[in-house]
Amino acid sequence: MYPKQLLPLTGERTMLQETALRLENLPGAFDECIVVCNESHRFLVAEQLREIPKDARIILEPEGRNTAPAVALAALLAAEADPNVMLLIMPADHVIADTAAFQAAVFRGLQAADDGHLVTFGIVPGRAETGYGYVKAQPNGDVAVAVERFVEKPDQATAEQYVASGEYFWNSGMFVFSAASYLDALKQYAPDILDACSRSMKNRVDGADFIRPEAKSFAASRSDSIDYAVMEKTDKAAMVPLDAGWNDVGSWEALHDVSGQDASGNSISGDVLLHDCKDSYISSESRLVAAVGLEDIVVVETKDATLVTRKSRSQDVKAIVEQLKALDREESNLHRQVFRPWGSYDSLENQPGFQVKRLIVNPGAVLSLQKHAHRAEHWVVVQGKARITKNDDVFDLGVNESTYIAIGDIHRIANPFDEPAHVIEVQCGDYLGEDDIVRIEDNYGREGTNT
Repeated sequence: MYPKQLLPLTGERTMLQETALRLENLPGAFDECIVVCNESHRFLVAEQLREIPKDARIILEPEGRNTAPAVALAALLAAEADPNVMLLIMPADHVIADTAAFQAAVFRGLQAADDGHLVTFGIVPGRAETGYGYVKAQPNGDVAVAVERFVEKPDQATAEQYVASGEYFWNSGMFVFSAASYLDALKQYAPDILDACSRSMKNRVDGADFIRPEAKSFAASRSDSIDYAVMEKTDKAAMVPLDAGWNDVGSWEALHDVSGQDASGNSISGDVLLHDCKDSYISSESRLVAAVGLEDIVVVETKDATLVTRKSRSQDVKAIVEQLKALDREESNLHRQVFRPWGSYDSLENQPGFQVKRLIVNPGAVLSLQKHAHRAEHWVVVQGKARITKNDDVFDLGVNESTYIAIGDIHRIANPFDEPAHVIEVQCGDYLGEDDIVRIEDNYGREGTNT
C-alpha cells in the first residue's frame, strides 16, 4: 500500500491534501508550500497537490535521514529568498479536527518564533498514552512557554503521573520557527547535518517540477530527528499548548477512533456491506467487501492486497511487510496504480505474453515520444479524446476508436483537450517490463531514461 500520507483515510482528500489545506484562509502567514518526499512518490505527490489545487515546491529527499536533515533541506531552500521567512513544519499524517483552534495556536507560535524561539506544539493529553513522547512545560494559559525537557515514551504508570501533573504534553512533531533560527541552531548543535545538507542543496538539480538535492552529500548526513539534533539542546525551545482534536493516526485502531462510526461502532469506507458487526474498521477501494459477525476487526481492501487483523494487533502488519520483502514479492515495492507526470496507469491484467493497462492522460499532458524493442501495443480510447503520434502520422482518436503500435514504431499519446483521456492499452510481447522504453523526446526531462 501507499504511505498513509498519500491515502484518503478520513475523508475524500488524502492526508497530504488535508495538511496542505490546513492553513487556507489564514491571512498573511504561509503563502508557499514546500513538500519533502522521496523519489518513488514524486508524481503522486505532485498530482495530489494539483488536484486541490495547491502550488508547491517539491524536494526529492535522496534517502531517508529523519526529520532534522529533511527540514534542513526545506530551510535552506526557503532561506535563499529570505533567511527570516517563517517555516511551519507539519508532518502529513496527522488528523486535526478543529482547524480554527489549530490556526489560533499557529498565530501564538508565530509570535514566539518572531522573537527567535524554536516553537513546538504540545498536545493537551486526553489520556495516559504510552505511544507518544512528552514535552514538559509549565502551562500559562494558551501562550508560548519555555520547554523544560523532552521525555521518551513512558510506561503506563509514568504516563499516568505525567497527565495527572498537568505539566506534560504529547510531543506532536510540529514546529514553527524562522529558517535562520533553525539553521543557526543546526550550526551550533549539529554542524555535520548542516554541512551535508548545505553541500547537497548547493549541488542540487532544479527541474521544472522537482528539486533534487545531490545524493552523495546528503547521504553523508547522519539520521536524526529535530528533537534530538536541536530541540533537546537549545535554550530557545518554546511550546504552545494545542487542543484541537489531534491524532497522528499511528495505527488502524487509531484511524477507527477518529473516523465516523455507526450505531454499532463500525467505521466503513467504500463499497461495504455488514451484518452483525461491531467496533470494526472496514474499507474497500476497488470491490465489494461483505462482512458477517466481526467484532474489533480491521479489514482493508486495496487494488494491491487485502489486510485482515484484530484492531489490537494492527501494528503487527510490519511483520507481514518484512515477509513480503524477504519473499521478494512485488507488493512490497510496486503498486497496481502507478503515477506519472502525465497522469497514471493501472495494471488491470498481467499474464505471460500480454498485459492490459488503463492509462489516464491529464488535460494538457503528453507521454514521451518513445519506442519498444520487445512489445507491440493496441490502444482503445474509452473516454475523452487522445492525439496519437505513430511514426510520421499524427491523428486524433475518440471514444471506441483504436490504433495498433507495432514493435519499433515511434509513438506517443497526447491530450490537448479539456477532459482526461482514458485509454485501454493491451501489450503483447516476449518481455513487458517498464524498462523496455527508449525515450526519444520528453516534456518532463526524462530523455534517455527507461523508467
